[in-house]
Amino acid sequence: MPVIVGRSRVATTYGIVAASQPLAARAGVQMLERGGSAVDAAIAANAVLGVTEPQSNGIGGDLFAMIYDAKSDQLHGLNSSGWAPRGLTPALLASHGITTMPQSGIHSVTVPGAVAGWDALRTRFGRLPLPVLLAPAIRYADEGFPVSDVIAAHWAVLADKIAGEPDAAATYLVNGRPPRAGAIFRNPDLARALGEIAHQGTAAFYQGRIAEAIVASSRERGGTLDRADLHDFEPEWVEPIATTYRGWTVYELPPNTQGIAALLMLNLMEQFPLADYGFHSTRALHVMIEAKKLAYADMLQHVGDQRFSRADVAALLSKRAARGRATEIDPARCAADVKPSALAGVTTSVGTDTVYFCAIDRDGNIASVIQSIYEGFGTAIVPRGTGFALHNRGGLFTLEPNHANTLAPRKRPLHTIIPAFMRKDAVKIGFGIMGAFNQAQAHAQFVANIVDYGMDIQQALEAGRFTKGTFAGADVNIEALVPEDVRAELAALGHEVTTIPPRTGVFGHGQAVMDDGSGVHFGASEPRHDGAAIPEAPG
Repeated sequence: MPVIVGRSRVATTYGIVAASQPLAARAGVQMLERGGSAVDAAIAANAVLGVTEPQSNGIGGDLFAMIYDAKSDQLHGLNSSGWAPRGLTPALLASHGITTMPQSGIHSVTVPGAVAGWDALRTRFGRLPLPVLLAPAIRYADEGFPVSDVIAAHWAVLADKIAGEPDAAATYLVNGRPPRAGAIFRNPDLARALGEIAHQGTAAFYQGRIAEAIVASSRERGGTLDRADLHDFEPEWVEPIATTYRGWTVYELPPNTQGIAALLMLNLMEQFPLADYGFHSTRALHVMIEAKKLAYADMLQHVGDQRFSRADVAALLSKRAARGRATEIDPARCAADVKPSALAGVTTSVGTDTVYFCAIDRDGNIASVIQSIYEGFGTAIVPRGTGFALHNRGGLFTLEPNHANTLAPRKRPLHTIIPAFMRKDAVKIGFGIMGAFNQAQAHAQFVANIVDYGMDIQQALEAGRFTKGTFAGADVNIEALVPEDVRAELAALGHEVTTIPPRTGVFGHGQAVMDDGSGVHFGASEPRHDGAAIPEAPG
């Protein structure tokens, strides 16, 4: 096993919450210590993350989750991604001279699903009332909190975007500037909004004052989002999809997410003896990078809202198909183009604007959850008096006709954010690594680190990664943690290598929790962000 110098994993027989911001992880642990479940902990952590890491998530965005229920030994999936307004069509955009899907502005706003997702999760798996779960977030928003280091750096980069929207500037800038690391930041409007949700439930967001503010923001900008779009939205419980990888079963959520791309990658990687090639070897990384290209080409061709166009998931994930597809990987040369080709209107990105968090409780229940407003501060459209930004997730639709992901009313776009889960025998791991189209390829690398190279969950998160944010060409970003001679050898195979320093947002950042089957629970949070895995204290 390679030696990875970094943090140690956290171990306890009680619960653990891992999140990209320690105040959020601690809020989740408080719920465990009050007798709450892993789901209760995840909701509390998410609410605090929306306060403390507002450029990456919040109640203006969507949510996906996988919940492992220890008592029944069952895994459940939740898709709480919102749909396009019923008045938003390609024809409407064309009438305004818009021929490619807008990546910002009101026409990129879909209904935010996070609050409805909290309600669905809590109703089925929660133990604590919503006012208790949201209390830490309300307190931090009202009284303020010190902004952490990495979050402050990301916030600062987005200063011009925030300044371009008056309500965003009033919410997220202090004396005209983003808050510096260590500065106290308050968001009283968000405290009020969260308080309304705590005491009125989802109706406060989808029918009450907050809904009125969202609709008013849309109307003022010529958008089509209306009260019915919000009122009618409901999350969907879904069956996770899975593949096997050298004896492990790895789970992702089905389309409209990109999760299938991680499974397609693993099926291709399984055709090659990566363990024999060696960790961070040229041969292993070449196979994985090429597998990424093939997997993403198939994902982009077939993934969309399954209520509109069903992908043949079983056929895509068949091992026979993987064996045939793997023959397209040339061990001696990088492929600059693979089929199917990239879609018009789908952006390329390896962004840092999502949060992944996970929790395990003392009973072994696991919540693997991801939440996002897509790009930094989403659209930067802040409905007046609410303290949160609306996401621009609709930007991932395509306007290409007759495609699985073509924009249509009440349709959900292709989604980048994906929680994950893997198991073998009695071992269960909830994990995720955020970062736009980085995510599926990062998931596959995490799995290989554990399965092929024998790493623990902390080492698997910290190990150097590659990421390819584009869908064509030979370009690839490789972390400087990968040896220099290996990077040179990959370049000799035709890869256009860009070396990225360690601990940047380019490769995303993740968390993981694990039950090893003996009653011991483990948690991990990687050092590419401000995060922490925090254990529950005994009563």
